[in-house]
Amino acid sequence: MARLFGLLFPLLLALAACAAPPQPPQMGPDGKPLPRVYRIPANQTSEIQFRILDSVNTLRQAAGQPPVALDSQLTAAAATHSRDMSVQSRPWHFGSDGSSPIDRARRVGYQGELVGEAISETYETELETLAAWMEDPGTRRVLLSAEARKMGFSWEQERNGKIWWTLVMGS
Repeated sequence: MARLFGLLFPLLLALAACAAPPQPPQMGPDGKPLPRVYRIPANQTSEIQFRILDSVNTLRQAAGQPPVALDSQLTAAAATHSRDMSVQSRPWHFGSDGSSPIDRARRVGYQGELVGEAISETYETELETLAAWMEDPGTRRVLLSAEARKMGFSWEQERNGKIWWTLVMGS
């Protein structure tokens, strides 16, 4: 056995030395690295939803606002809208049937008041998307709203890697 290991170990070292070095990031015309496709594994839905919930609540706490809880009805409304934006191939707040964020929340049985909706079409992670939302005054207002107590969060990822994110806040 030791003799076999003695023969295989140098072979493994030689193969490891032949491995290609990591590729440097591709740069865009602005000199910044081009985004890499972020693939979301099917089994990470809850992990991603709770990671965004924790991040939103950390931001809310820093702003002196109460935490929000993940709401299954608002999450269903967010999932429906993410899929619909993907089908329409455009990020906007109205559904292909003319529905508004309020309409979608009511359709899934949500009884509270809708505070607002944040949407995105991107190849970025959920945390990069949250950071971009925080830079925009309108979506920042929705995320940090004093009235918000519930949150729904979902996405649709296309085969090419594009992700349609939707976050919905309710009272």
